[in-house]
Amino acid sequence: MPKLVILWSDVIVVLLVLALAVYGVHVRRSANLRSTWTTVFRDPPALCSAVILVLFFGVALLDSLHFRRALAPTAGAASATAYGTRTESVLDVLLARQIEGRETSYSAPLATRGFAKDSLEVAGRSEREYPRLTFGGAHLRDDAREWATDVAQRSVAGLAAGLLAAAAVGIAVALALARVHRVSLAEATRRLARNQTGLPLRAALVTVLVLCVLFGPAFVLAQHYHVFGTDRTGNDVFYQALKSIRTAFVIGTLSTLATLPFAVAFGILAGYLRGWVDEVIQYLYTTLSSVPNVLLIAACVLMMQVFIDTHPELFETGAERADVRLFLLCVILGVTGWATLCRLLRAETMKLRELDYVQAATAFGVGDARIMLRHIYPNVVHLIIITTVLDFSALILYEAVLSYIGVGVDPSMNSFGGMINLARNEMSRDPLIWWSFVAAFGFMVALVLAANLFADGVRDAFDPRARLFRARRLPFARAAR
Repeated sequence: MPKLVILWSDVIVVLLVLALAVYGVHVRRSANLRSTWTTVFRDPPALCSAVILVLFFGVALLDSLHFRRALAPTAGAASATAYGTRTESVLDVLLARQIEGRETSYSAPLATRGFAKDSLEVAGRSEREYPRLTFGGAHLRDDAREWATDVAQRSVAGLAAGLLAAAAVGIAVALALARVHRVSLAEATRRLARNQTGLPLRAALVTVLVLCVLFGPAFVLAQHYHVFGTDRTGNDVFYQALKSIRTAFVIGTLSTLATLPFAVAFGILAGYLRGWVDEVIQYLYTTLSSVPNVLLIAACVLMMQVFIDTHPELFETGAERADVRLFLLCVILGVTGWATLCRLLRAETMKLRELDYVQAATAFGVGDARIMLRHIYPNVVHLIIITTVLDFSALILYEAVLSYIGVGVDPSMNSFGGMINLARNEMSRDPLIWWSFVAAFGFMVALVLAANLFADGVRDAFDPRARLFRARRLPFARAAR
């Protein structure tokens, strides 16, 4: 029986799932919030981005269920079960072939031989040849002749599996649509094809189709090849990119959550109480903003690393040590990054405190704390949601920058910034080793772009002024006039 391992970041991911579930129930009970979020998902780019974000979050969730395997009992040993030192996740179990298929060094995507020549024994004499890989294409007898046919057949099989998965999702959506609107399956399919639904479900299904077409062949080929090649130590790059998704989600989510208590409390207090409270808070965030963020974060990270290095007895495994560094890095990013949201909430609170309903509550003797909780805070929540979603993608990019300069996550933890940092020397050599950089860059851009497009939809729905000033495309007939 494996031993369940609960890391700090795992707790954050589980709490995030619970918070989303509670907020979903709250939205369902509130007609106003339900209407606003319906407006968000009526935007085709926002809905398509939500599909991509759900996929990435599912990968992060699978990578957040950790355990340690029980070791086989030895003769004469005590009855207590011993556990391995390596912490694994459910995602590691699903990608076991990529972990076990470690090579000796670099190999190109879908290659069957190493990237660099090595001394091999051929016909009794030593020659410089490209060695066969241990895992990639190991099932081929004559890789020079069979490689192209085998890759093509497996790509077609993966494409067919992806199309079947997309068709299954489409049928499930059509059945749900037919049940909700009480129409036949053929009528529901016709409405989907013509985009005659309340939400742009056709665009969402096209996104699902594209994802299935891309990842279907990738996963089929990954059973016998390294889809994105291997790095300097022979590790599968596709596996590293998938593992980096969780780090990006934890960085974006936890850092944002660490920002909110300072920004919300200080912003509302400064805008409502004014006077010396406002001056002190302004002095705090002005001083904080005057210090370069990278230098401040680097100093905090180095102090944190000194504590971790001097207290090794606090961590049973290397994964726990790396996770504590990730957790503290998120806290540091949150504690040093609340000034912008605080300024925004202060300005909005100063406007709200002059409105009639707040003045009436003050005239009736309602306390300041109750006014801030019941009348001010609910009217600035939309700004908090907009800023939170926008900052999510910015923090993911920020982690990449910090890891690139060496003050980010632990080197043993997979991250997009760490992959780019390791690939910078590879991009300058000849012949060029490009696949590590391209894989990290591609996955990171997909995640950040999806988050930004979803943030645009949230901003347009929750901020009426954004909808008023948003550029709109006129119909052709009206534009021709």
